[in-house]
Amino acid sequence: MTYRTFFAAALTGLAALALVGPSAALAGPPAALVEDVQGEVAGAELMDYVAPGQVIKLGPDGAVVMSYLKSCRRETVSGSGSVTVGPGESKVDGAALKSDIVNCDASHAQATTRETSEVAATIVRSIGPDSAPVAQAVIYGASPIVEAKGRGTLIVERLDQPGERQQIELTGRQYKGRFYDFAGTSHPLTPGGIYVASFGAARLVFKVDAQAKAGPGPAVGRLIRLN
Repeated sequence: MTYRTFFAAALTGLAALALVGPSAALAGPPAALVEDVQGEVAGAELMDYVAPGQVIKLGPDGAVVMSYLKSCRRETVSGSGSVTVGPGESKVDGAALKSDIVNCDASHAQATTRETSEVAATIVRSIGPDSAPVAQAVIYGASPIVEAKGRGTLIVERLDQPGERQQIELTGRQYKGRFYDFAGTSHPLTPGGIYVASFGAARLVFKVDAQAKAGPGPAVGRLIRLN
């Protein structure tokens, strides 16, 4: 399973990919996001959130990539063995582990939708000729992944400069019913721009990092959570 497979599935509304083993139920607040799965993996699937204490088992050809929401630690685990999810890093038994740190906004990952939506509404109302919008979060890719569950209208509008606005009608067929990926579309956002994303009552004001690139990249660094 590759990033390219995920992007194609998310954009065409395919809701199922052939992975080995069922997803484990989330036992607590999410610690990490599974960004890639290859081969024989049981206990987690592509774009699952995983919680501390959750165990993922890998076969000889299995591999899993996951990124931690608080530590921005991105791990690649491969080979026969098991992975136990921790608060900020994994414990691996038998398998091989490689890790690095990627750009992500840990504060946004831990905020609730209600908290971010109330603050975002205040920010948008306070924008005036002499006041620039203040971002609540930063993403590090110009093609965000928006977590918006179910049906509804997703609106992404630029606040620091007028005229840039995207409106997407989500049918509920986004990947796993909740992830819409801008990668692969012809409408990336502008690096350095400040935007508000809204879906139903949920809102978030965010900034696109000035060095952000369009297209695929670590999901945890492009994630906008509206659920």
